[in-house]
Amino acid sequence: MGDFSSKKPSALDFVGKAKFDAWSALKGISQVEAQKRYVHLVSSLMNEHVEQVGESDRAISDLEPISGVNVSKKGKIFWIELNRPEKYNAITWEMYRGLTKAFSYASKDPDTAVTVFAGVGSYFCSGNDLSNFAGVKTREDITRVAAEGATVLDEYVSVFVNHEKPLIALVNGPAIGIAVTVLALFDLVLASDKATFHTPFTTLGQSPEGCSTYTFPMLMGHLKAAEVLLFGRKLTALEALERNLVNQVIPASAFLTESSKLVEAYSNLPPGSLRLSKQSLRSVHKKALLECKDREVKLLAERWQSSECIEAIQRFMSRRK
Repeated sequence: MGDFSSKKPSALDFVGKAKFDAWSALKGISQVEAQKRYVHLVSSLMNEHVEQVGESDRAISDLEPISGVNVSKKGKIFWIELNRPEKYNAITWEMYRGLTKAFSYASKDPDTAVTVFAGVGSYFCSGNDLSNFAGVKTREDITRVAAEGATVLDEYVSVFVNHEKPLIALVNGPAIGIAVTVLALFDLVLASDKATFHTPFTTLGQSPEGCSTYTFPMLMGHLKAAEVLLFGRKLTALEALERNLVNQVIPASAFLTESSKLVEAYSNLPPGSLRLSKQSLRSVHKKALLECKDREVKLLAERWQSSECIEAIQRFMSRRK
């Protein structure tokens, strides 16, 4: 018969308990019939797992491909990479929109434990691609581009503030502008010893963004934050570590290997606990961050239309010719 005698496993022995419960449900029938039903049960569970994996793969493919942005899923890790090395991973308006959609998707994906942001090539990211302002000739053009940029920036920064999963940045090389400011909205920042952090907003006639006017003074203190945001002090990886913008500095020769190990380890932590704890941490400052984001976007849209900014961008573009 299909009956069996065995000591019931501990509640903590999940695999053993599942087997015990499955066999218990078959009590009182023939051994042959019990084996058939047990095999059917296991097969159905395996098929369900395959379907779930397939659905996850299809869902990622639903994200519209964007030039310069790589999106992939490896286990419980959602990878978002800047892949425009010939332009030092500078971000175009189209890339901003694609990144916003990718981060938003990762935040809601039930199979994602952590979201990773990285750069391909020697740079992490050189910030906003100033060619976004190319072709601007009239005052109407300037107003239109500033409005478009404000909308794109608002959505981009918001997706970091609202992200529900732990955010991990792998800063392999130089980071400039918005690539630096949003790091303070991440939960873990790993940097290569070749990385640098530069926010030349004043030089370009612009103003800080990425909630940095709130987060940087909180992390560094007012004086050191002002040195970075107002006066454009470029930080080395170790200086960024000292100022609480980076969690760990890893030698460049071992950066990919060591950072991947850490990401993999963190992705295997209980996902529900990660998500709820992240949300609890964010809730303390979320309202203030969103208010700061609104102020910064409004001011930057005004700065983009200023003569100081227009002249600075024109000088930059002329040097590239």
